[in-house]
Amino acid sequence: MKPILPLLILVSLSFASCKSDKEEKKADAGKDKKPPSKVEGFIVTPTVLSQDIEMPGSLMAAEETELHPEVSGRVTGIYFNEGSSVGQGAMLVKLYDGDLQAQLAKLRVQLKVAKETLERYEALLKIGGVSVQEIEMYKLSVNNIQADMNIVQTNIARTSLRAPFSGKLGLRNISIGAYVTPATTISTLRKVSQLKMEFTVPEKYGVGMKPGGQVEFGMENNSKTYSARIIATENNIAEETRSLKVRAVVTNGDAQLIAGAFIKVKIALGENNAALMIPSQAVIPKARNKQVIVYRSGIASMETVTTGIRDSSMVEITSGLKAGDTVLITGLLTTKPGAKVIINKVNKP
Repeated sequence: MKPILPLLILVSLSFASCKSDKEEKKADAGKDKKPPSKVEGFIVTPTVLSQDIEMPGSLMAAEETELHPEVSGRVTGIYFNEGSSVGQGAMLVKLYDGDLQAQLAKLRVQLKVAKETLERYEALLKIGGVSVQEIEMYKLSVNNIQADMNIVQTNIARTSLRAPFSGKLGLRNISIGAYVTPATTISTLRKVSQLKMEFTVPEKYGVGMKPGGQVEFGMENNSKTYSARIIATENNIAEETRSLKVRAVVTNGDAQLIAGAFIKVKIALGENNAALMIPSQAVIPKARNKQVIVYRSGIASMETVTTGIRDSSMVEITSGLKAGDTVLITGLLTTKPGAKVIINKVNKP
């Protein structure tokens, strides 16, 4: 009977230990239960919104091209100064053409002899000294020589680089005596008397970008406002950015505008008298959409929204919310969907 007593004592201690552990877990569970979070809210209220968007863009020359020689050869003459303005057709660079000139001179002599021979045979034909077939052969010889001369003259012309349009030249990349190929960039020619501009707009505003429409733009460190006329848009929406590229012609340019400069384009889209604007910090960006946390009867509800025009502190909500909704603007990282929340401060527009 003695071994039974220690066993009973051990069993009693085990039950006591289990009971103690359960009581501790219940106590800990009560401690882990957090009270409702206290957050700030914002009441969505319709407001008047001037629908103007500002997009980045850049200036560009009306016409721009890199100048390359048509053929390979050694540079024998450079007839322009860096940064100078030139007219259409002006001679810019000349390549060596001595061999071609020699061929042309030879063909000229051959043509002279062939024409003289043809004239003599035509005189003989009148008295029946030669046949018509012989005359035709000499005429063919004259025509062949003239065709060869045209080919050589065309090749000589290709050794001259001329300005394709009037404009301003950039920096020169070659020197006298350099051997160049069609891949060699001699300089850049830009038509800066007329400037264009390029910018992109979000897909939803692309329908308003029609040829003939007017836009305004400005530059950093320049208080003047410039205007431009839309001339064309790209024929598709860019998949990467979901935006449309627009090109316009500057209508009131001046010397302060330089091709390649960064600009800010302002596009007037009218007014919306019932725009729903909320603070930007209320929007939670996700991989495929944007969401906000809405306060509904003390519970946090996650709603997917679509945003529109944005300024420095507010953003337009075009779908997903209605007037009178309360969105959370604090505690966004710690508040989970379905959690209880308490609004301790309400903000209004």
